[in-house]
Parts: sequence; C-alpha cells; structure tokens
Amino acid sequence: MSAALAAPGERTTEPVTPENLAARQERDAATRPAPTLRDLRADGLFTVEEIQAPGPSGAPDVPLVIARPAGLTGPRPLLYYLHGGGLIMGNARSVLPAVLRAWAAPLGLAVVSAEYRLAPRTRYPGPLEDCYAGLVHCAEHADRLGIDARRIVIGGKSAGGGLAAALALLTRDRGGPAPVGQLLLCPMLDDRGDTFSSHQMAGTDTWDRISAATAWQTYLGDRYGTPDLPPHAAPARATDLSGLPPAYLDVGSAETLRDEVVAYSQAVWRSGGGAELHVWPGACHGFDSLAPEAAISRDAREARLRWLRRVLTPGPDGDDRPRPAR
Repeated sequence: MSAALAAPGERTTEPVTPENLAARQERDAATRPAPTLRDLRADGLFTVEEIQAPGPSGAPDVPLVIARPAGLTGPRPLLYYLHGGGLIMGNARSVLPAVLRAWAAPLGLAVVSAEYRLAPRTRYPGPLEDCYAGLVHCAEHADRLGIDARRIVIGGKSAGGGLAAALALLTRDRGGPAPVGQLLLCPMLDDRGDTFSSHQMAGTDTWDRISAATAWQTYLGDRYGTPDLPPHAAPARATDLSGLPPAYLDVGSAETLRDEVVAYSQAVWRSGGGAELHVWPGACHGFDSLAPEAAISRDAREARLRWLRRVLTPGPDGDDRPRPAR
C-alpha cells in the first residue's frame, strides 16, 4: 500500500478542508469526468441507458444509469449502487466500468447507479431521499426495467457505502422495498470521528479524520455532531439494527474508518442480524482502486463476488426467494 500511496495518480493524501473544498470539488470534476453511455457499453458488452426517477417531494428527478450484460433475457437481480466521494464529490457513471466488470458480467446482474445530489448544495436528508426515490422507482417498475424486485442488493463504497447502510435503515423504517443484502465497502458511517483508528491514521490515510470531518460538516450542516442526530443521517448512531438484510462489510486495517466499520458489524450481530466482515491487513482507504493488481485487492474482489453470488442464489426446492448469506 505504501507504493500505491507514493505513486502519482487519482488520489492525494492532502486532506479536504472547508478552505479547499470548492477547489477539490472542481478538481474532482475535471479529473474524474463521467464517461458517456457509449463508453459504458464497452463495444456492445453491456446495454446501458439513463432514466429519470421522480425525485423527493419538491426536488428534481433523480438520474439513474441502468446497465446489464448484453444478450441476457428475463428479469435480472439488481445491484443498486451508490458512488463514493465523501458526499461532496463523485458521479454515478464514473464508478460503473469497475462495477460492471467485477459483478455484472460474471453474475449476470443489472446495475443501477444513482446520481444523488451532493453537499453542500444539497444537505441531509436530500441525497439520501434521492437514493430512496431511485430505489422505489426501480422496485415499482421492475417489470419494465427487467429487474427481479425480489433480488435487490443495495451497495456502495466509502460515502456510498454509508448511504447504502442508511438506505437499508430508511426502507426498513418506511416499509419500502426489501433488499436481500447490503454490500458496504469501507463505508462512512459515523460523524463523530472519535474512534481510535481515526486518530491512529491521522495524516497518513488517503481519507483521514480531517477530510471525514469536513465531509460530515458539509453534509449535515447545523446538525453535525448533535446528540439527537437520526441514524438515517449517520448509521453508526442507530441503536436498533434488527430487521435489516444481511450485510457484507470490508475495510482496511490501516484506514481511518476501520473501527467504525468493525463496531457497526458488532452492532448488527448484537441485534441478531447477519454480517460478514473483512478487515484487509495493511490496506488503506480505497486500496483496491489504488492498487487493483495487488494480491490483497484481488482477494477482496473475489470475496465480494462470492458473497454476492451467495446472497443472490435462489432458495432450495424451486423456491425463488433468495437464501440469506451466512
């Protein structure tokens, strides 16, 4: 991981601060442009379209990019995926090439990537409500979209993983669509920033406690750090994690978010839920993107693929309901 951190490229260890936030957002938009739909189709390997889901009340529609391997017929399981970027950066299309290669192609999945609004222009609960509106639209129009509404996994990486965890709580509490799993990759879960790992990795991780604090402050505004912050805003605040779909969580042992991810897994278990936790030794935040060919990155991709295959496999005796991951 040290070689990856030293190499020039898409990431920097310079923390995000309120003072440089606008410049970092501008640089991210310039260096991580959204690929075109034609690019995403990869010379016919995938079918890709962009649709508009009705947005939350009084808000604009939510763009959804839906993709699947070409040539597949019948309703497909869905991975409803939320991009990372600290709730302040990123876009729905830029994450899709890796997601399509890693999961859609080998598993025959449909993938929907939601273009939720970013902070500070839109603060909580706006981005989460965008994600919920998109999920509801996919479930309600599953037949038209070629989706199996009984086999939906919600997932994301970093801030997207935190949003996916919050979305699982929100749809449980509202009686909305019932996902069969949560794929939470180095998820950003806790606004309080007081874990041991957040101090241990200060100034060294690709996403350190200064960047995390800036992102949370930008997303939550005046609610940041308040004692009554709802769990839909920061899932680590939840006191009841029962009734949630099985979760896959992974995180690096050398990253800021390590301890909040481990604590969240423990809270799921204490609530009687299912969680598969992987802590990848020596790995920093976003390690598999920084060093995709490293052995540990390959191991992480294989573990995620195995879990997805397991949670999406139909039950025995012809029962179409998916088996929960164990």
